[in-house]
Formats: sequence, C-alpha cells, structure tokens
Amino acid sequence: MSVKQRLQTIQQHIAKACEKTGRNASDVKIVAVTKYVSIARAKEAIDAGIVHLGESRTDGFLQKYETIGKEATWHFIGTLQSRKVKQIIDYVDYVHSLDRLSLAEEINKRANRTIKCFVQVNVSGEQSKHGLAPKDVLPFIETLSAFSRIEVVGLMTMAPYTDDEATIRRCFRTLRELKEQVQEKQLPHAPCTQLSMGMSNDYVIAVEEGATFLRLGTCLVGEEEVE
Repeated sequence: MSVKQRLQTIQQHIAKACEKTGRNASDVKIVAVTKYVSIARAKEAIDAGIVHLGESRTDGFLQKYETIGKEATWHFIGTLQSRKVKQIIDYVDYVHSLDRLSLAEEINKRANRTIKCFVQVNVSGEQSKHGLAPKDVLPFIETLSAFSRIEVVGLMTMAPYTDDEATIRRCFRTLRELKEQVQEKQLPHAPCTQLSMGMSNDYVIAVEEGATFLRLGTCLVGEEEVE
C-alpha cells in the first residue's frame, strides 16, 4: 500500500473518532515518524499531503533535513541530549521531549528564535520511559518562564504498549487533565493547548481523548532497512 492510501485510511479513522466525540478532525495533525524509512519514503509522505515530519535521532534528522528542508514542518520527537541541541535547533520547529532543566537551558542558549516545546510526561510510570512524573509537571513548567526562547505549546506522552484499552485510555486522559491544569494557570510562556499522544497502535483512542498531534510511523510510512 502506498503512503497516500494508508493516509486515507488513517484519516477515515480519525474522522470517525472525532465524530464520536464531537471534535473537529481538522484539529488533529499527523506527524509522520520517518526514523525507520528512507528520504525517498519521507518525500512520498510529503507528496501525499503530510506537512509534519518527526525524527528521533539527530543524525537521521539532519540527513533528511538536508534534502527536504523547509518543505516540511520538523518535529524532534526522541530523547534529545543536551550536547546535541546545537546540531538541530536551527532547523527544528517542535521539540516533543522537554523533560529537564538542563535541556531547557541548552535550547534557550542555542536557539535564535522561539522553539515550540512539548513537556514530556511519563504518565504510565514505566521505568523504560523518559519524562516527568505527573506531579512534577506544573512546577517544572512554571520554572520555564525564565527561558525566553521556549514556548510550552503542550504535553506529550507515550502509553504502555498493551492491548488493554482501559489502561491506554486512562494514560491519555490523565495527560489531557494535566494540560487543562496548566492552561488554568494562564502562563504567558505556556499556553499548553496541544496534546502530542497516540502512535500507530493506539491513535484512535488518543483522538477520542483529545490528541492534537499524532506520531505515526509504521501504520503510515511503514518500515525499511535504514542505516
């Protein structure tokens, strides 16, 4: 199946989930996660109408950016080491993995413009996952007021990889409730209107629970053997 055909199927699922919950499908944006595919496949995604591309490794990000450049809106969705910020920060539009002050300091120091950031939250509490504990989210976001080049546009999480829909739904619902708590504070540096949640295996549930950015890899662009 082509990326375009897969995209059409995904959009149908999104539309159905939005109809079920009274949402507008245009409020849900798809980030094509191109980590495991070639530059050619990433370009196929753009040709199919995808605007947002997501990478989780700095070298892969830079390789694709070199060819595709400003044809896409770029999302860095993986763990970002502070020492690698300077390599990508001039090219990235969104960072989905802000979870520590040292990273915030480096982004603020290296960026030449405001960077849209998602604060990563480890809602599930799994040791294998990065991100802040839910109780630490608001205090952390409040400290970010000191950094003029960081705008907290929303929160990001990954649900456990499980077939238990109730567990997944609870994870996404908790993130939405946290977002609402941040919004209530009306912090100028943290409008926090967006939710980055939902991947290939659980994006329909994520949409039903309020996701505005879906990070879709396998179900959209597939996988290739890429060094």
